Amino acid sequence: MTRPLPPTDLLPYFQTLHDFDATGVQSFVWSDIFGNDNPVEIDVGSGRGMHLVSAGTAHHDRNYLGIEVDYREGRRAARRLQKRSLDNVRVLGADVHVVFRNYIQPQSVAAIHVYFPDPWWKRKHRRRRVFSDHFADESARLLQPGGLLHSWTDVEEYFGVISSLMNNHPGFRTLPTPVETPPAHDLDYRTSFERRKRKDGLPIYRGCWERLAGTA
Repeated sequence: MTRPLPPTDLLPYFQTLHDFDATGVQSFVWSDIFGNDNPVEIDVGSGRGMHLVSAGTAHHDRNYLGIEVDYREGRRAARRLQKRSLDNVRVLGADVHVVFRNYIQPQSVAAIHVYFPDPWWKRKHRRRRVFSDHFADESARLLQPGGLLHSWTDVEEYFGVISSLMNNHPGFRTLPTPVETPPAHDLDYRTSFERRKRKDGLPIYRGCWERLAGTA
C-alpha cells in the first residue's frame, strides 16, 4: 500500500523524502535547505523534538535536522519549531538508514545525536535496533573529521552494544563520558524518556565519540 502524502501545512519545518524527490534532489545540499553554510547536526529518531527545540534555540549558528520515521511524531515536533520560528531546524519524515545511505554527502555533518533509541526488547526484534556495524560505518562516512557522535540511553544492555561498536570502530576515538548536568527547567532534557528516568532517580548511560581524520 502506498503511504498517503502528508499535508503541506508545516512546510518547510516538516518534509518527507517525497518532497525532495519531487524536485529532483539526489543528495542534500545543506545551504539549499537552511539558507546558510552553518554546520549541520543530525538528530536520529528525533521524536517530538525536545532536543531539536532546545539545541536550535541555544545555537542559532548551527543547523539541526531531525530524522523521524513516525510522521505523526515528526509533525508534532515541526509544530513546535513553527510556533517558535526556528528556521535553523527541520524535521524529515524518513527511515534514517535510507537517508544516510542515499541522501547525505560524505563528510558533510558536524555531529550525529542518537538519544534513547528504541531498545526493541525481544531478541527476535533486535535486528531492528538503529545501532549496528552498518550504522557506525555510515556515521563515520558522513561525519567530518573531528565530528561527534553522541548517544544516550537508559538501557544498560543496549549501551553496552553501542559502546562495543563505537569503542572498537577504527574511525572513532572514544571521548570522556559526558557530565550529567542539572536541568535548568522542565524541558532541559534530551527527550521525555530522560526526564522521566532522571526524575525517578534512574541512571542514564552517556557516550560521545569523535570522528578521526584519515581513517576508513
